[in-house]
Amino acid sequence: MNKQSSASTEPASFVFTADNLKKAEVVIARYPPGKQAGATMPLLDLAQRQAGWLSRAAVDYVAGLLGVPSMRVYEVATFYTMYRLYPVGRHHVQVCTNLPCWLRGSDEIVRACRDVLGISPGETTPDDQFTVQEVECAGACVNAPVVQIGDDYFEDLDYTAMKAILEALGRGERLKAGSQIGRQCSCPASGPTTLKSVPVKGGV
Repeated sequence: MNKQSSASTEPASFVFTADNLKKAEVVIARYPPGKQAGATMPLLDLAQRQAGWLSRAAVDYVAGLLGVPSMRVYEVATFYTMYRLYPVGRHHVQVCTNLPCWLRGSDEIVRACRDVLGISPGETTPDDQFTVQEVECAGACVNAPVVQIGDDYFEDLDYTAMKAILEALGRGERLKAGSQIGRQCSCPASGPTTLKSVPVKGGV
C-alpha cells in the first residue's frame, strides 16, 4: 500500500496542461471503445510528471477523462509504488534495501544519504530538493546495491560513490546513470566472458 498525503497538502483541483491533454488524448485513442480504462497507468504517469506527485484531485481527474469510477483509478495508484501519492523533493532518491542489495551494502547507501542530506528514509530536505525513500526490489539485483533517482538507475554503488552522486546533484550537475564501476550492463564486473566479438554482418 502506498503512503498517502495529508489533507493539508491536497490542491483544490487538477487539470492537464494543453500539451499534456493532447498527449492524454493520443494515449486514450489507442484503446477501443469501452476499454479506455487500459490507459489508466500511462495517464497517471503523465499527471505525476506534470505535478510531481498524484493528488486526489489528479486521480479523480484521470478517472473522469477515462469515464471510470475514481475508486478504480485509486486501486491502481495505491498498488504501485511508482506512483507518489504525496509531495516529494526535486530529486526522489529511492534506495533498494531488499535482500540482494542489503547483502551488497545498501546500509552504507542509506548512511551516505543521512550524512550528505541530513535526513533519513521517508524524509525530505527543508529546501525540498531531496526525498529519500527505502524501496523493495528494484529489479537490478545483479548490479546491487542500486538506487533509483527520478527515471535513472545508479548501480554498483558504495558509500563513496553515493556520497559523490548526492553532492553532484546538490550542485546541479548532470550525472551519468548506470553502473558506477564501469560494468557493461549486467555482465560480470570483470567484463563479458562470452560473445565478446561483434558479427560483421547480421545472422549467426
